Amino acid sequence: MTELTLSPRGEDLRRAMRRWVTGVSIVTAAHEGKRHGMTVNSFVSISLDPPLVTVTLANTTRTHKLVSASGRFGVTILDIHQQNLSDRFAGRIPEDGDRFQDVQVFSFSGEIPLLSDGLAGLECRVVHRYEMPHSTLFIGEVEQVWIREDGEPLVYVNRAYHCLKEC
Repeated sequence: MTELTLSPRGEDLRRAMRRWVTGVSIVTAAHEGKRHGMTVNSFVSISLDPPLVTVTLANTTRTHKLVSASGRFGVTILDIHQQNLSDRFAGRIPEDGDRFQDVQVFSFSGEIPLLSDGLAGLECRVVHRYEMPHSTLFIGEVEQVWIREDGEPLVYVNRAYHCLKEC
């Protein structure tokens, strides 16, 4: 018999969402010479006209602080071969470490870093923010898009990476 929870708690939602397949992306930001990025799967396209996406970032992260200060963020959608970058930007290196060390990046505006070998990159301007107790949902208008025509997406489900084709 499956467990039934009538009044969901955060941990119940977390367990349920582990069953939801998501793509893996890295959100990046920069402000006044500082840059940072973090792996997220809370990235969603919400409108094509105007082109809008959302990301949700924990309020205590350096990436959140940079997005808040600059009003801009980048999103790189990862390729199946970029699991190591997903792990690195998920914090598997010390918090004060340079997550961008030896990672090739580019920028449309000269400030927001995007990872060069991703499947796609978006540069966004924050047009709205919804603050919650522990995180903030940022709505960004997509101003620039870069797309690589080959490759396969890195996906994540039930606490593990997967691919869409047979690996």
